[in-house]
Amino acid sequence: MSRYPELAAKVDAFFSRVQARHASELRCDTGCSHCCHVRLSITGVEAEAIRNEIRGWTEERRYTLRNTVAAAPSDRCAALDPSGRCQIYAVRPIVCRSHGAPVRLRDGRSLPVVTSCPDNFTAHGPAAADPDCIIDQATLSAMTLAVDRDAGGDGTRIDLAALLADC
Repeated sequence: MSRYPELAAKVDAFFSRVQARHASELRCDTGCSHCCHVRLSITGVEAEAIRNEIRGWTEERRYTLRNTVAAAPSDRCAALDPSGRCQIYAVRPIVCRSHGAPVRLRDGRSLPVVTSCPDNFTAHGPAAADPDCIIDQATLSAMTLAVDRDAGGDGTRIDLAALLADC
């Protein structure tokens, strides 16, 4: 049995903690898609969760998804509908579950930096968030890869747009 649902729940709980403690600093809301202007690749275990979800959809809903994917610009997530809402929100990839929260990452510098969506944490900056409200990008990526490998994956990345076009 995959540990992916457990990892997704932990990341969701993390984001809920960030929202509870730093609500006044977050501008994330339904339809906000600033973080979604990127083409995503996902692990096999994430792809399987998405496939399983979409298998339960009506043919009409799958048709709408395929049409949205076909019309999606290459510089944004293929799962976004024209109004900026995620069509696979319930099974969105792990990285999407942490969008908007402060994230510690290396961006080519020798020391990690803490960043977030430019709309969030504007008063004091994302580094001012409580330490347990900053997610480490390297750790999150390593955990996602470990869950993928535990489920039999090999870490190969799958283009989300291609996956959604085939559903």
